[in-house]
Amino acid sequence: MFAEKMLKSKRALTAAAGFGFIVAGAGMAFASGEAHHADSGVLLKDFLFRVFNFGVTVGILVYFVAKPLKNALAGRREGIEQSLKASQEAAEAAEAKYAEYDSKLTQAESEIEGIQQSIKEEAESEKQRIIAEAKEMAEKIKAEAQKTANNEVAKARLTLQQEAVTMAVGIAEDILKKAVTKEDQARLVEEYKMKVGELH
Repeated sequence: MFAEKMLKSKRALTAAAGFGFIVAGAGMAFASGEAHHADSGVLLKDFLFRVFNFGVTVGILVYFVAKPLKNALAGRREGIEQSLKASQEAAEAAEAKYAEYDSKLTQAESEIEGIQQSIKEEAESEKQRIIAEAKEMAEKIKAEAQKTANNEVAKARLTLQQEAVTMAVGIAEDILKKAVTKEDQARLVEEYKMKVGELH
């Protein structure tokens, strides 16, 4: 790029020099046209003098302008190269950052899917656990209710048996009272005493 710019600047200087020669030649021709009666040797000397002056002027300009122009172009080239380098580095950094964010986004999406699947599995597991606990609790309640019912039935049977015994004893007492006379009672007492005496 720098070589192209230097080549263009040299071409511009060459074109300017050529243009200067053409202008000088045209001026000389015009002057010779107006003063055709002048001596051709004087005109040639004047032309050569003018060309020499023009060449010296161009040489001085090239000598004094070329170096600052070269330095300016070199500085400009350095600035452009640095800008291009900075732009390239920024583009590379942006691409790397984009790739990093894209990778993180893909990873985040994968992690989100994993979390969602894990939540579903945990929810299903919790559901099954709750159902199992509810069934177990229902079985315990059923067993407790059955046990309570059996206890209540046993109590009721015991109460009925006690009431039946009490009623039987009462009925037996009534029957005995009616069937056993005073003589029977005295006889039973005597027999009891005799049996107790025999034991002793």
